[in-house]
Amino acid sequence: MDIRDNHWLTDARHCRSPHQDARPAGEISAVVLHSISLPPGRFGSDDITDLFMGRLDSRRDPFFNQIAHLRVSAHCLIRRDGYIIQYVGFNQRAWHAGVSCWQGRQRLNDFTVGVELEGDARSFTRHQYVSLVRLAHALMGRYPVITPDRFIGHQHIAPLRKTDPGPSFDWQYFKQLLLANPGPV
Repeated sequence: MDIRDNHWLTDARHCRSPHQDARPAGEISAVVLHSISLPPGRFGSDDITDLFMGRLDSRRDPFFNQIAHLRVSAHCLIRRDGYIIQYVGFNQRAWHAGVSCWQGRQRLNDFTVGVELEGDARSFTRHQYVSLVRLAHALMGRYPVITPDRFIGHQHIAPLRKTDPGPSFDWQYFKQLLLANPGPV
């Protein structure tokens, strides 16, 4: 997996979200991990893509009434089978972190990459961890300021507001895979 000169992955489906804008300083120095399932607890539909594309049909599920109006995106989504969809070029600002703070800095969308894992508080798949490690190596290779200690969870940057990727995300396993495979997986 590589990142092209245009800041898009070579091995991913591209689906350009309208919910993005220019990074103010162009800095790319950390990765925020999230988890999402739409509707909650269900996997495998196109509802996450529809949300990030601004076309979620609020009539399809009662929960969608609460979120269909949101203008949110992530740079990438890793599906349960490890398949990656990229919505925003890494040089652009995706709208994923919201009100947040990390290492004394706010406005994390300005300098982070947002990666959503299709999942919830119950579990993530081995396919997702493997794809995340491949993506991590591509990001670290292209943006050398990103190091293994600069992968953080949404719960770490907005602890009073967010709990994702949640207790079932195995940080130790992710870091073990990441460090055991110093190059592309």
